[in-house]
Order: sequence, then structure tokens, then C-alpha cells
Amino acid sequence: MSFRGPNASSGMGVSDQSKNTFLELKRKKAHRYVIFKIDEKKKEVLVDKTGGPAESFEDFAASLPENDCRYAIYDFDFVTSENCQKSKIFFIAWSPAVSRIRAKMLYATSKDRFKRELDGIHYEIQATDSTEMDLEVLRDRAH
Repeated sequence: MSFRGPNASSGMGVSDQSKNTFLELKRKKAHRYVIFKIDEKKKEVLVDKTGGPAESFEDFAASLPENDCRYAIYDFDFVTSENCQKSKIFFIAWSPAVSRIRAKMLYATSKDRFKRELDGIHYEIQATDSTEMDLEVLRDRAH
């Protein structure tokens, strides 16, 4: 029995702009981060904001809304103990405790489908507040 009907998943589409912006981050290092939001009317995941390569983690964290959900991609650069420059792409499911229940459910049910569209993610973090996704958390996961 197949559950591929319209109600099987959230049916959320992913805009070409979202996919292309992710590829620019992954391949060309054109962005330090990309923040995505769900457009409930269009039933599509769209780019909300991008940060240039020179932007810091603090700039990224400050770009996430305090009271609404988002998906975010962060390109984390670090130096290994062997002194090699590395980069890991993090997918962050941002879902603050104070968000609307409907938004939390929508983002939770759409996440896996959206993530599948973005090939090249190394790690995923679920965060309900900034302490769950600070630089130390990224550093621990990336090493």
C-alpha cells in the first residue's frame, strides 16, 4: 500500500532559488550561511537571508528570528589538529520554544524532504535556543 497521496507528507516544495543558493554555498563558497523559511501560502521553502563569506557566526546567529522557525545552512570552517583547513556544512533546524505550534509542526514535518533536496550536508543540529547551536557545539560535531 502506497502513502504517496497529497497528505502523505507536508507536500512542501523547494524553490529552485533555494537549491541554487545552497549550491553556491557548497561549490563556490559564495555564502557563509543561508536561512530558509517556509512560505505557507505557496507551500514552498524559500531563501529568507544569505550571509556573505566574510560574515561571522555571530552575524548568522543574530539573523535567526527569536520567535519563529527556520531552516539554516552554515558553512563551518575550522583547522584540524593536523593543521588542515576544513569545512563542514551544517543543517540547523531552528525551532524556538516560543514559536507557534503550527510553525513547529510544519517545519518538523517538512524537514526531511527539504534536507533530501540539499546534497552535501555533513551534520544536522536541532536547536530551540542559541546555546544548542553555538560555535562550541559546531566545533565538537565537526571534529
